[in-house]
Amino acid sequence: MKASAFLYPWDVIGDPDAPARIADLGVRQVTLAAAYHSTRALTPHHPRHRIVTAEHAAVLYPVDERRWSGRVLRPYAAGAWAPGDAYGEAAEALAAVGLDVHSWVVLAHNSRLGAEHPGTSVVNAYGDRYPWAPCIARPEVRAYLVALAAEAAVRPGARGTELESCGWYGLAHLHAHDKIAGVALDDTAQYLMSLCFCDVCRRGYGEWGLDASWLAGSVREALEPVWRGVAPSPAAAPLLEATVGYRAAVARSLQEEVVGAVRAAAGPGFQVLLHADPGVHRCGANVGVSAADVFAFADGVVVPCPAGRPDLLRPFAAHAPSGAVLAANLTVVSGMGGRPGALGEDATLAEAAGATELRLYHAGLASGEDGAAVRRSGVVD
Repeated sequence: MKASAFLYPWDVIGDPDAPARIADLGVRQVTLAAAYHSTRALTPHHPRHRIVTAEHAAVLYPVDERRWSGRVLRPYAAGAWAPGDAYGEAAEALAAVGLDVHSWVVLAHNSRLGAEHPGTSVVNAYGDRYPWAPCIARPEVRAYLVALAAEAAVRPGARGTELESCGWYGLAHLHAHDKIAGVALDDTAQYLMSLCFCDVCRRGYGEWGLDASWLAGSVREALEPVWRGVAPSPAAAPLLEATVGYRAAVARSLQEEVVGAVRAAAGPGFQVLLHADPGVHRCGANVGVSAADVFAFADGVVVPCPAGRPDLLRPFAAHAPSGAVLAANLTVVSGMGGRPGALGEDATLAEAAGATELRLYHAGLASGEDGAAVRRSGVVD
């Protein structure tokens, strides 16, 4: 089955053996980060370093100043972890060994943006801001994300793109020294803690017939049992049902606008995929979309399949037209809960659930033994 390996530019730059090592996995494609959030990453094979710290969300190429001149919201340049045209340098090296290169673009996930422009962030029902989560209902945020996608996705030589976080971000976040696990939040509580109550969303709820002040109070009331260590009140589920229409409509319109801007910048034949979840209420890297509607504007989806469980693929498979890409995202790093030794089994399960392609997360983070297990699996071609 066709597979693509996720990579960061710093996995490749300064390591002349990296392109051949990636190609030796059997993949024909790489999904290379062009715009990415802050992270701390292991580089187990690199001859010069073992840890790369990307201090803030950044683009990994030089921006076009004509596009961004006069804009208050604009991308941040990377620091020493990816200087200059890091994406372009890595892409050229990978293409030289025959690998197709697609860009990997993270959109609505940017802690530095929220810190420097707090008015752009999601605000929960308690008035707390989430600086990592730009509110996608805000016109200035949407304009920024559309412009970023059109530039970051369509890098020279890229044959397609994968758009991550192209929708709502919420409470869940791999934050530094995270301390929010003291109270377990089920799926509904996570959703309610992810609802935005900024001024734009308050007006948006009103347009959907919901009084924002009543709604925020109802969310707090429904969550009160959670803080005592019990399940949310029975009122929680109706609040999800009442608000999901507004949020799904906002996300869908952003996704259509982003994909349209990418296609306009790239021209015909450029593949556009969304990292997605079939639960329309879901937030985060894999944004909630309607499985029945997403293929009307995107060429396909990349769907997480943790520990070989392909459940999230099936709703998309039920609606995917002929030729659509349904890529199962399988973690192949043992230290991150992946199962490289079971890749053959997991790929078979994914294919039976409708997958047409595989994504391997994340070749640059994988140990030598993890890489050997991928090669031994024999499922990548």
